Formats: sequence, C-alpha cells, structure tokens
Amino acid sequence: MKVAVLGYGTVGAGVYRMLLDAPGMEAGPVLVRPGKAVESFMVSDAALIFGDPTVDAVVETLGGLDPAYSCGLRALEAGKHFITANKAMVAAHGLELAALAREKGTAFLFSAACGGGVPFLHNLALSAETDRIEAVSGILNGTTNYMLDAMQRRALSYADALREAQSLGYAEADPTADVSGLDALRKIQLACAVAFGILPHDGMLCEGIEHFTAADTADIRSRGLVCRLIASGRRTENAVSAYVEPVLFPRAAAESSVFVNNNMARYMGRRCGSIVLMGQGAGRFPTASAVLRDLAAARQGARAMFPENCRSAEADNREAVHSYYIRTGGSAACRLPLRSVLAQGDVVRAVTEPMSAGKMHALAQNIRRDGNDLFFAALEEEIC
Repeated sequence: MKVAVLGYGTVGAGVYRMLLDAPGMEAGPVLVRPGKAVESFMVSDAALIFGDPTVDAVVETLGGLDPAYSCGLRALEAGKHFITANKAMVAAHGLELAALAREKGTAFLFSAACGGGVPFLHNLALSAETDRIEAVSGILNGTTNYMLDAMQRRALSYADALREAQSLGYAEADPTADVSGLDALRKIQLACAVAFGILPHDGMLCEGIEHFTAADTADIRSRGLVCRLIASGRRTENAVSAYVEPVLFPRAAAESSVFVNNNMARYMGRRCGSIVLMGQGAGRFPTASAVLRDLAAARQGARAMFPENCRSAEADNREAVHSYYIRTGGSAACRLPLRSVLAQGDVVRAVTEPMSAGKMHALAQNIRRDGNDLFFAALEEEIC
C-alpha cells in the first residue's frame, strides 16, 4: 500500500518516518506549503497526490476544517483510502465523508482522532459490531490531565501548570480548546457516533478546568478526592447524552491514578462489561502509531468506523444526574439547591442536591454572567 501524507508537522513527520519501515506499506509523497518542499519526497501541488494512480491511501495531518475536509473529498473521489486524526473535521463533516467512502468502496478511518496511541475508537468500533454499547467515557485530553495532575500532586498554580504544559509541547500557545473542554467534547462526539450510531451536534454540555484554583486543590485533597476532566456519553431513550465536566473521584478510583498527560478511556457493553484502555493520548509517535493502525486495518479490508445508519441528533442530558461539589461566593451559593455546606463565609463550599447536568451547567452560566466566580465538579461518590 502506497501512502501519501498531507502535512509535515509533528504528526505528519511521525507518520512519514513510521511508513519508511512499516511492513506492507510504502511511503509516498508528502504535501507541504509552497516553498517548503526541501526534500525529494515533498510536493506542493496536491494534484500530484490525488492524481497519482499509484497512491492507495491519503493521510491527513493538516488540522482545522479546511482544506482538510476538501482534501478528504478529493481523496475519496479519487478512490483512495482516507485516514485522519482530525477530530474537529470528523465531528463536522464525518457523516458526509463516511457516505462518500461507502459509495466509492474505500476506507474512511479516524481512530487517531480520539485517544492518540490508545486504541479506543478502534476497539470500540469492533465491539459495537457484535455488542450493544451502553456508555462511553474517559479522560480524553492529555493537556488538562497534565495540568490537573501537576496542581494536585505537585501543588502548582493553574498558571504555572499551564506554562509547564506549554513548555513540554502538551498545550498550544492558545490552549482554549483544551482547558475549556472543547477538545474532549469533540472526542466524545466521535465515540458516541462509533458506539451508538448517533453523532450528537447541539445540546452538548461543556465545562473545562479554567475555574479550578490552588485553593480548590487544597480543599478537595483534604477530603481525599482527586479531580479529573471527564467526557461522558450514554444512550438515552431516543438519542444520547454527551457532556464534559470536572469530576471528583476517591483516591482509590482508577481515574485518580491516571497521571501526567495520559488518557484513560472506558466503554460499557451489554455483554463485554466494562472495558478500560489507558496510555499516551497525544504526541508525535503515539498519534502516528494510531494512523498506522488505521492504515493496516484498511489494508486488511476495514472500511468504516461509523455504523452504516449513523445519524446526527441533538444530545439529551436530562438523565445525567449527579450531586455536585461547588465553590462560589456566599450570595451566589443561595441560588443553588444545596444539600449540605462544607465551608461557609465569603467563599462557600457545598454539595448540591442531585440534579441534571443540564441544570448545573445552566446555573453556572447564570451565576458567572452576574459576575460571580464558580467552580463545580460532579461527585463520583458522596462526600457527606
């Protein structure tokens, strides 16, 4: 199988290097920007890839929505397998690309878009063929996990943890997609589509870690808890729930032992039970290894990750009910349905009555809109 690569950044360069000695594969041309074709294997004209009949598969590592999407269309129209690690593009255009791939009899695979080197979507797609998957969840963003781990195990401030993550290459210069939870939300969209045949679009909920402080760290540590950012998806009566929010776990929980920039992904099948996968969620070679796994799967006959009848639908989070740990100003706390107060004064720490994730996220937006700071996290187990 001759493989062309679009882009020669961190992941693209890793894919090309791995192709050089991958059994059954041949490294083809690599598309770079005009003026950047400094090696014999590089080209700046995409037509030299899409019009080359010897190229069997195209790997997209450009990022962003376009030209990644248009390149996917061109690859599939040309009868070539299309492999990508681009979660944003797959979430936005994956159903259309999947339909075109079926029409052309080619592969459209994207397991590297969620979990990096962790074979989460790959195994999930295989399990969904023979089992009914009921739920998917996990620590799906290595940047935020690195920051939360640094704050809780090494007592770094939020700003220092972010700077360190950036210096190590885990966080971008603009870390918004990571710390806001958007990156994890896109990944759970793809997991829901693979597991349930439903790609959630509107109605999803997203809370990141921007409001987590050193004082919060000290308080939850004193209570024997650990904070992790969790993406969750589950079947509902007619659709799926899909949301991202901080969750507090007991120290003995498996999630509490996921350190630095590792990922941990779970899925629950009716017959297989709970399956847990853990490993490097990002980086040049972990992500490139997932791309090569998809190429090998395509070479062996795999063609799709979305089920054939996969459809888009609005998320329904009414059945996702938790008690929440909250920290906010005293007056703002009165607007929340509190079950118990843990600490009182200018800053109130408390536990809410059980409520839907949708209600908690809406209350948080209203409280912040009025100028109050608020941190909240779902409770995996009750703390009082």
